[in-house]
Amino acid sequence: MTDEPLYARLGFTDSEWGLLAGLPQSVLTAASAATSDGARKTRAENEAGQTEISDARASASPLVAAVAAAALDQAGDPELGEEPPVIEPGDPIGYAEDVLGRAAEANELLTAKAEQADAETYKHWLVEIAEIVVGAASTGGVLGIGSEAITEDERSFRDDLAKALAD
Repeated sequence: MTDEPLYARLGFTDSEWGLLAGLPQSVLTAASAATSDGARKTRAENEAGQTEISDARASASPLVAAVAAAALDQAGDPELGEEPPVIEPGDPIGYAEDVLGRAAEANELLTAKAEQADAETYKHWLVEIAEIVVGAASTGGVLGIGSEAITEDERSFRDDLAKALAD
């Protein structure tokens, strides 16, 4: 008897698992890149997103807990002092469109293969990652005066992500 990988026990192929495990970090990156904030704010957004991904390892959903662990295996675990790279896409709009396309693909996959509760928890979690990232650092203003908590571009990405994951 061979040791079957967890993702196979959950009913996914290697490539399907790659899609699901890669999306949390991609959502974090796309949400952070929706508005160019500068290095300090981008770092704060990344830290907030990584914490959300890390915390999901304790999820009651076996799918979300497994995806969170796999995502941190790929990107680095902040609890172990590993600092994941801050990725700043050269084409933030194109990157966001790619992430939204992969989110729609994941939505179809989850509808077909996952338990409904796991699928809903996973999709809600991805939107929550985007929400936390876009809210982690205000943009614009001087010394915090006149700044926006969430810009229109950030709000648009978050809302488009929620639509891509809607049934």
